[in-house]
Amino acid sequence: MKIEQIYTGCLAQGAYYIESKGEVAIIDPLREVGPYIERANADDAKIKYIFETHFHADFVSGHVTLAKETGASIIYGPNANPSFDALIAEDGQEFKVGDIKIIALHTPGHTMESTTFLLRDEDGKDHAIFSGDTLFLGDVGRPDLAQKMGELSEKDLAGFLYDSIREKIMPLADDVIVYPAHGAGSACGKNMMKETVDTLGNQKKMNYALRADMTKDEFIKEVTDGLLPPPNYFPLNVKMNKEGYDDFDDVLERGTRALSPTSFEAAANKTGAIVLDVRHQDDFAKGHIPRSIFIGLNGDFAPWVGALIADVKQPILLVTPEGDEEEAITRLSRVGFDGTIGYLEGGFETWKKAGLEYDTVRQISANGLSKVLKEKEAPVFDVRKESEYQSEHVLAANNTPLDYLNYHLAEFPDDKAFYVHCAGGYRSMIASSILKSRGIHNLIDVTGGFGAIKDAEVSVSEYVCPTTL
Repeated sequence: MKIEQIYTGCLAQGAYYIESKGEVAIIDPLREVGPYIERANADDAKIKYIFETHFHADFVSGHVTLAKETGASIIYGPNANPSFDALIAEDGQEFKVGDIKIIALHTPGHTMESTTFLLRDEDGKDHAIFSGDTLFLGDVGRPDLAQKMGELSEKDLAGFLYDSIREKIMPLADDVIVYPAHGAGSACGKNMMKETVDTLGNQKKMNYALRADMTKDEFIKEVTDGLLPPPNYFPLNVKMNKEGYDDFDDVLERGTRALSPTSFEAAANKTGAIVLDVRHQDDFAKGHIPRSIFIGLNGDFAPWVGALIADVKQPILLVTPEGDEEEAITRLSRVGFDGTIGYLEGGFETWKKAGLEYDTVRQISANGLSKVLKEKEAPVFDVRKESEYQSEHVLAANNTPLDYLNYHLAEFPDDKAFYVHCAGGYRSMIASSILKSRGIHNLIDVTGGFGAIKDAEVSVSEYVCPTTL
């Protein structure tokens, strides 16, 4: 028996490859399915089942394409009603993969079809659970994504989740291994550990939601407390996972159209496409196409695209480092953004050489900001999350979280320079690009972010541990 976790850091997502006696099960695959097929071929094995723990909201799964290319059966748990052929398992139904068995444990709560898959080894011993978004390490799945107006509230779902955890998961042995669908950084939970594999016994000790003496009312209150609104693209991803989507190869073919600067400009004007620049933030600051949006591949690219662009049908034109076009299209498609219609051939340098207009972002070092603030009062805008800001921030700085920047546009002065920073420089450059695209150009980005600011003798608030907020 082989179990392989295939973890994708930019999505904080874990897919799983399980092989026994030449038969393979894949759990929660990503959109591009080639690596799973190649992995099975290397084992001289056949993919038999594709298990989906639920209809994912934060990424588009590869189940439809993988089933078409391999003939494998797609398995969902009870209450699922996809638009494509799938086997809807009954609670407790067993599936044989070589010498092992995978048992569907219906665990509603995160969504009503959420199912945990229990793996029993060759000796019939419970070995591992693939818990999807039902149980994370350090947390459980948020219960507000599958609400139905007038039918189910987040508290209703939290109640189902409480019962699922205690009736189906906690009775299992402490040495059972927990393989979740996500780790720290995912928007599907709020308190996840950085580790991606653990034992159930340790989770019973460490996970606040698994306290043995926890009442249902306490669980509902703690699980629903402090939930931030989910990104706007989540329902659109659920729809694609439930109804189907274009093959990734077709998306890639549409997106990899190399466009000259003049053709690129014409395409942007004709289609209303967003020009998405995915280079490093330092390169974007030195020069970029006017009104383009920066979201760099070197950061949490896909989640920020989803949070800030929102509409998965939005046409997109790419500016990338040379050779990174396919990588950008792949990562966009993972969160359902299939509308890439081309990229700037030769990268930004060809735009400059063509003599076309370009813009820059003014920047200042943290030491430079320190000097400015010692000489005069100057507006500072902190685009980190509210919890980061509350933990520690520049005195008198305004908190305008990047996620909700569009709601704060009226707060930025139009008659004087202001300074923008985040933790390290990635988010503040995204914010700067959005502000400039809205016609706000009197901003100055602080390089190095709050980490550098703290070392530059800028007055900051007293530190408060985030866990006590």
